[in-house]
Amino acid sequence: MSKAKQTTTKTAAAAANIVRFGLPKGSLQEATIEKMAKAGWNISVSSRSYMPYVDDPELEIRLIRAQEISRYVELGFLDCGITGRDWVQENGSNVHEVGEFLFSKATRQPARWVLAVPEGSPVRSPKDLEGKRIATEVVRLTRNYLRKQGVSARVEFSWGATEMKAHELVDAIVELTETGSSLRAHKLRIVDTVLESTPRLIANQAAWLDPWKRRKIETMALLLQGALEAETQVGLKMNIAEPNLKSLLEQLPALRRPTISHLSQHGWVAVETVIGEHVVRELIPQLKAAGAEGIIEYPLNKVVY
Repeated sequence: MSKAKQTTTKTAAAAANIVRFGLPKGSLQEATIEKMAKAGWNISVSSRSYMPYVDDPELEIRLIRAQEISRYVELGFLDCGITGRDWVQENGSNVHEVGEFLFSKATRQPARWVLAVPEGSPVRSPKDLEGKRIATEVVRLTRNYLRKQGVSARVEFSWGATEMKAHELVDAIVELTETGSSLRAHKLRIVDTVLESTPRLIANQAAWLDPWKRRKIETMALLLQGALEAETQVGLKMNIAEPNLKSLLEQLPALRRPTISHLSQHGWVAVETVIGEHVVRELIPQLKAAGAEGIIEYPLNKVVY
């Protein structure tokens, strides 16, 4: 075999064992890289490059605007990527959805594309926008929404400062919000929710049919979901005298049954479990009252069901 053919063969083999992974550049970038680190992949971003370093030779990371990721995944320039459900639908992308991940730049709640108008507007429902003008970045989503409402209105693409346009240039806007605080600050009122959106891990259809790439993508999904689950859970350890064990277990919520092991001190056991972080502050005094001693709360890195 000639040297040129050998090089081509090696290059093709190397490409087959690499997953090109698109991460959202912009508002979700920091949160996404943080979650990836918890899942086990440390990513280092240079301000001058859209190709960050990742400590995995089987991954190539590309930082791309969330609005564009689903198109590049569909076309095969990326094997998979993380982007919002909203942009998959806005682009009409034919991709495989691997998983949903509830995280964002501000909260763990879904982001919402909402129909909003000035506080003093007479518009009270989508029907009131018949023949009116609406500005938005998600033209396809808005038109589909209006079609379902039986409303005919002019939808214009907005390049930015959409909230300001509602007061002078258009009758309504469709804008993304997590908490609604920015809309309230601009004296806008939400009329209806057009779409709720959460980040999704999506894959190219051909990449998903490739056994090696599919296993790699599924592994990333599993560990990323485990890292997200761990954010709302904590580990809890305690010691208790065996006569008090039954009473303690009745008060103890857990993913499954807690782990119980005997201590070197006769008549005592150690109890270990995983519970929701939000219940710990109420639960620890109850456990103490039930006879638990040496109670230790510790953070978790991953929780995999």
